[in-house]
Amino acid sequence: MKRIFGVVCLLLLGVCVGMGSASAQLRLTMDEALELALSENPTIKVAELEVERYDYVKRATWGNLLPQLSVDGNYMRSIVQQKMSESISFGADNTFTATGNLSLPLFAPAVYSTLKMNKIQAETAVESARSSKIELVAAVRKAFYNVLLAEQSLTVLLEAETTSKQVVDDTRLKFDNGLASEYDLLTAEVQLSNLMPTILQTRNSISVAELLLKMYLSIPEEVEIEAVGDLDAMRDAVLEGGEALSMDLSENSQLRTLDLQADVLRQSLRVANSSRMPTLAAFATATITGNDMTPPDFGSLMGGGVGTGQEPVATAAASRTFAAMATRASNGGSKFWWQHPISAGVQLSIPIFAGTTKQAQARSIRNQMAQLDLQRDYARVGVQVEVQTAINNLLTARETMFAQEKTVEQARKAYSISDTRYKAGAGTILELNSAQLAQTQAQLGYSQSIYDYLTAQTEYERIVGHGWYM
Repeated sequence: MKRIFGVVCLLLLGVCVGMGSASAQLRLTMDEALELALSENPTIKVAELEVERYDYVKRATWGNLLPQLSVDGNYMRSIVQQKMSESISFGADNTFTATGNLSLPLFAPAVYSTLKMNKIQAETAVESARSSKIELVAAVRKAFYNVLLAEQSLTVLLEAETTSKQVVDDTRLKFDNGLASEYDLLTAEVQLSNLMPTILQTRNSISVAELLLKMYLSIPEEVEIEAVGDLDAMRDAVLEGGEALSMDLSENSQLRTLDLQADVLRQSLRVANSSRMPTLAAFATATITGNDMTPPDFGSLMGGGVGTGQEPVATAAASRTFAAMATRASNGGSKFWWQHPISAGVQLSIPIFAGTTKQAQARSIRNQMAQLDLQRDYARVGVQVEVQTAINNLLTARETMFAQEKTVEQARKAYSISDTRYKAGAGTILELNSAQLAQTQAQLGYSQSIYDYLTAQTEYERIVGHGWYM
């Protein structure tokens, strides 16, 4: 983390310097470039946010097992009240109602299955983030190697240019003294001129490679970067570390993702099947109601006073209640009549028939599982071919690199002999030019072989699922 913080600080410093000058420069080693990419690249940030999202999905599912509390309020104004006769009406002019509902799941199989599925989905998101890191690490390594290859090739070409200029100067001196022909001078100058297009093209290759590396590292284009490293040293580090080549695919991200997707489908089938099981929940309801209903005169309706003993018991009780309301209102009390009933219980829900929806949903999931099984088998064969190809390419690149190393030694020795012969007058300019060209090509080929070896090693690690970040 300290190194990442230091790299980011260097980057910010470089940007700030760039605001006040034509350009800013940032020196990066391979490890620093990888750390910066893993902390700043948008694809990694998106993958990490996806992992975080599934944590919220799991919490939302957990919420279905927690108590649910809701409160409803209602106000009603009667425009025309219901009447029993012309003089007697029922209902209130104003009614206020507040209801509180509390529910608690006691047995919810679908929720339990969904929680297990959320866990597997979170593991899938983690594996997807891991895959993004593996791909990014491989891309950054290749881009970094490409920058070093272009810079090393430019160094070889500039050395060849310096050597060609020296040959032109020596040949011109000989020509002036009558020791060399004009043909020799023209041949030496043509050899020098032929290098210029290649040098310009190589400089452009460096710019393009650096732009690609900046994109992976999320570095602004105006910030100049310098790739610190040497292909030879990196080759030696890989060779010293050994090449543990194997066909083990247990860490391959593609196959692991397919396995996790299969687990998600299996759990989805359990969720669909669990929706057919009974559910049990406890509930409680509390209501408070207030209205300003005008109490009817039950005594007049029954032909006597309240509680005369000649009306039914229920009618007498209602008559007494309304009489109490009327008395309270006439004495200056509240004219609202408030009630607060409370009830509680349990609810059992048993699915019996819901058309063919659930059966069709289960069959659809089984169909997806069959498709995924075929994809996994085919993908496994494809990955095995990729690994074997990567191993073959790696071994071929290594042998080619060793062969090119010997070729460079031979080309240098041949050029040294040709140069000595030419200066002594025993050799021709054609021999010298051929030796110089062969040496330049050998050095460029050697650098290219190191690049091929390192990229082949990177590609093998990407396929088998190994990475620097692990």
